[in-house]
Amino acid sequence: MIVQYVKTTKYYIPDGKAPAGKDLCDLYNGDGALYGADFSKSTEERLLAAGPEALSDNELLELFLGGGPADALREKLELCNGIPSVTELAALSGVDADKARAATAMLEFCRRRWNFRGTLIKDSNGLFSMLRHYADCRQERLISVSLNGAREVLAVRVVTVGLVNKAVIHPREIFADVITDRASAVCIAHNHPSGVVSPSREDDEVTKIMVKAAHILGISLLDHLIFSSDKFYSYHREGKLNQRRPGLIKGKKAVP
Repeated sequence: MIVQYVKTTKYYIPDGKAPAGKDLCDLYNGDGALYGADFSKSTEERLLAAGPEALSDNELLELFLGGGPADALREKLELCNGIPSVTELAALSGVDADKARAATAMLEFCRRRWNFRGTLIKDSNGLFSMLRHYADCRQERLISVSLNGAREVLAVRVVTVGLVNKAVIHPREIFADVITDRASAVCIAHNHPSGVVSPSREDDEVTKIMVKAAHILGISLLDHLIFSSDKFYSYHREGKLNQRRPGLIKGKKAVP
């Protein structure tokens, strides 16, 4: 069954289209109900059957709250410039202190993971600021950052989890998605859980392989960043990328 989500309502259309003569943006009957809506299924059932995209904003928030109206929470999130504080959320009807803490933590987590598209990466410092939340991971994460010609972020992906070395990392793992993104440039980065950001011989070998692959594909490899929670090493800043294409503007060393 194809599910068509209609933003003007909290229900979904089972067949992905409105009844004959009806428009998807005009689907209410005289009682405020939706033509073709599957009223036999609860919010929880539709979430399991069709995924979160089948639910309205209010329904998603109601699930988070565990029932009850979510209008106040939705209005606060829509009007707030940034992530509201725990105190602000706890003052809303239907939101207790525990839910306020959980909401604030999850909103910040989501911001770090997905609120990156369009971010301008000017230098290594900017790249580090965007990725430093990965520093507390217990295993190494190899991350790719796809960018357009204006050095704006198109996508950020964790490519592998575990040791970063040439034996397990192949250029196709990095560049397959970069090509799909139609990116003109890419930055790669990985965290060192030990906190020591000096590159190893394996790091150097991986970087050389990626530089060669990027050159063949006509994509600029702007930087390879090795980072911990308070500092980083930039191959670009150290002049170790050895490529003809322009990289990032050299940034200053991150201050611990």
